Amino acid sequence: MATVTQAAAPPLSQGFGYGIILGLGFAFALGMIGTTWALKRYHNEVQTSEAFSTAGRTVKSGLVSSAVVSSWTWAATLLQSSGVAYNYGVSGPFWYASGATVQILLFATLAIELKRRAPNAHTFLEVVQARYGKATHFVYIIFGLMTNILVTAMLLTGGSAVASSLTGVPTAAACFLLPVGVVLYTMFGGIKATFLTDYVHTVILLVIIFVFAFSAYATNNDLGSPSKVYDLLMQAARDHPVDGNSGGSYLTMRSKEGAIFFVINIVGNFGTVFLDNGYYNKAIAAGVVHALPGYVMGGLSWFAIPWLCATTMGLAALALEGNPVFPTYPNRMPHADVSAGLVLPNAAVAMLGKGGAGATLLLIFMAVTSATSAELIAVSSIWTYDIYQKYINPTSSGRRLIYHSHMSCIFYSIGMAAFSTGLFYAGISMGWLYLFMGVIISAAVLPASLTLLWKDQNWIAAAFSPILGLVVSLTAWLVTAKRTCGELTVDCTGGNYPMLAGNVAALLSPIVFVPILTYAFGRQNYDWVSMTLIRIGDDSDIAKSAHVDLELIPGHHKSHNDSTAEAEAAAAGDQRKLKKSAIIARSTTVAMTLILLVIWPMPLYGSGYIFSKRFFTGWVTVGILWLFCSTACVAVFPLWQGRKTMAHTVKSMILDVRGKYRPTLVGRVGEVSEVEAKQAGEGPVDEKSNRAETPEEKIVPKNG
Repeated sequence: MATVTQAAAPPLSQGFGYGIILGLGFAFALGMIGTTWALKRYHNEVQTSEAFSTAGRTVKSGLVSSAVVSSWTWAATLLQSSGVAYNYGVSGPFWYASGATVQILLFATLAIELKRRAPNAHTFLEVVQARYGKATHFVYIIFGLMTNILVTAMLLTGGSAVASSLTGVPTAAACFLLPVGVVLYTMFGGIKATFLTDYVHTVILLVIIFVFAFSAYATNNDLGSPSKVYDLLMQAARDHPVDGNSGGSYLTMRSKEGAIFFVINIVGNFGTVFLDNGYYNKAIAAGVVHALPGYVMGGLSWFAIPWLCATTMGLAALALEGNPVFPTYPNRMPHADVSAGLVLPNAAVAMLGKGGAGATLLLIFMAVTSATSAELIAVSSIWTYDIYQKYINPTSSGRRLIYHSHMSCIFYSIGMAAFSTGLFYAGISMGWLYLFMGVIISAAVLPASLTLLWKDQNWIAAAFSPILGLVVSLTAWLVTAKRTCGELTVDCTGGNYPMLAGNVAALLSPIVFVPILTYAFGRQNYDWVSMTLIRIGDDSDIAKSAHVDLELIPGHHKSHNDSTAEAEAAAAGDQRKLKKSAIIARSTTVAMTLILLVIWPMPLYGSGYIFSKRFFTGWVTVGILWLFCSTACVAVFPLWQGRKTMAHTVKSMILDVRGKYRPTLVGRVGEVSEVEAKQAGEGPVDEKSNRAETPEEKIVPKNG
C-alpha cells in the first residue's frame, strides 16, 4: 500500500494551518454575508430559489471567465501538473494544460445549445428528463453524482495532503475542516457567492503563481534565471535520465510516458467537464450574450495556470533536488509523495522557505475551496430540482427549494469529508483518483452531449450506452492491470497502462453502442419542444414575504410562463443571439483545439527536439506573458464590467453611513407612485437637487 512520507518537521506550525483552513474560511463566509446584505439593501436582490441556483441568469462574461478558471483550478491542477513535470519534464505541463483546456473550449458549444434548447433549465439533468423520461434521468443522475464525488474527493485528498505535509495538521482533520467555510458562504450567497468568491480566489492564485515564477526565473539565489534552471535540468538528466524521453532529457516534448498521460488526461477531463453539473450551472447563470465569451476567455486564460505553474515548480523541484535546501535531500522524492501532490510544496519550501510553504498552503486552500463551492452548488441543484422537486414534492415552494439546497450542501460536505478520510487510510491518493475518474464517468460523455446535439438518439441508446461503456472500461482497466503486474494492488491499478486502457475504452465505446442501439430500436427524431417546457421555481412566497413584485426579481422578470407579444419578441431575440454564438463557438473551438493539440505540440514531439537554452528561455517567457493576458481577462476585465454596480454600491454605502440613504422601494407591490417615491427620498439622495436618483433599476412606479 502506498503511503506518503511525512517530513519530520513541517515548515509551518499546526496553528498556522488551522488559521488558514478555518480563519480564511470564516473570513470568506463573513465577506459573503456582508455582500449578500449589500446586494439586498442597495440593489434589491432577493435570495429566491432561482437566485440561489441561477443568479437570475444575468452574470456577465468577465465573472463567468474567472469562475471557469477558478472552478477548473483544482488542487490537481497545481499539484498533479507539477508532479507530471517532475516525472516527464517540460512535456508534462503542456500535455496537462492542453489536454484539459480543449474540453472547456468545446463545452462552450454545449453551453450555447443548452441555453438555446432549454432557457429555463436549472441543471443539465432536467434536459435529459425532459427528452428521455425517468429511466434515463436516473442513469444520468448517478453518473453526474459520481462525477461530483470523484472531483470533490480529489480536492479534499490533495488539499489535506498538502496541509498535513506543510503544517502537520492531521489529514482527517483537514478533510473535515476544509469545507466548513465553503459551506457557509455558499449557503448564504448561492451561486452568486460562488462567482464572487471565485473571482477573489482567482486573483490570489494568479499573484502567487507570479511570485513563484519570478522567484525561480529571476530572483532566487539557487536558480534565478531560465539559463540556470536549464543547466540544472541538463545535469538532472545526466544523473537520472527519463526512460522513454528523447535522449533521456527533461527538456523535450517527446516523452513516451508523457504521451500516455496526455491521452489519459484528455479522456478523463471530458468526463469532469461534460458531466459536472457545476459547468452547466455557470452556463445557465450566464447572460445570453455572455456564455460564449465567458467560456472561451476562461478556457484560454486557464491554460497558462497549470502550464506556467508546473513548468516553474515541477522543474524547480528537479533542479533543486540535489541541493541541501530541498526537503528530501540527499534523496529523490518517493513516488508516493509525488502521487500525493507534494512536488509543488517541496519546491516552494526549497525556493522560499517558510514563505514558500505559506504561499503554497494559501494557493491550495484557494484552489480547493473555490472548486468545492462549485461542486456544492452542482450537487444541491441536482438534489433540489432533479430529485426533490421532480419526484418528491413537485409543487414545492421557493422556501422549501432553498431549504433543501442548504441541507444538501451540509450533508454532502460531511459525507465527502468522511469518504475522503477513508480514501486516505486506504492509500488512495489524489494522483490515483485523477487517473481513475475517466474510467468511471467518461462512458456518458458522448450520449450526454448528443442529447443536445443530435435529434435521432433514442432513450435506449442514451440510457444503456453509458452503462455498457462502464462495464467495458472497468474490464479493460482490471484485465490490463492483471496482465501487467500479475496482481491487483493500488500501485498496479494506478499504473499508466491500466489507466490508459480503462479511460480510452470508456470514452470511445459509446461510439459503437450509440449508433447500434439508436438504429436497432428506431431513431427518435426529437423536436426539442419538451425542453422548452421546463419551468422556473415558484418563488411567489418569498416575493410576497419581502413585499416585492416577483416579475422584477432577476430570473423572473422575463415572464417565462408568459405568451405575450413582448415576451415572445424577447425570446426570439435571445434565440437569434444564441444561434450566432453557436456558430462562433463551433469555429473557435475547432481552431483552438487544432492549435493546442496538433499544430503546436506535434512537430516538437515528432522531431524529438531537445530544447536549446534559448528555446527554453522563450518557452518560459511565453508562459509568463500568457499569464499576464490571463490576468487581464479574469482579474481586470470583470472589474471593468462591474464598475457601475460597484460605484453605485460604494456611493450608497457612504450615504448610508452618513444617514442620507433610505432603502429603495423598487418593486414594492402597488405601494408607491413616482411622485411618492421621490417625496419619500428613495435611494441615494442628490444633495444639490434634494431628490432621489434613479440609477439602473431604481424607481418603478406602481402604474408601470
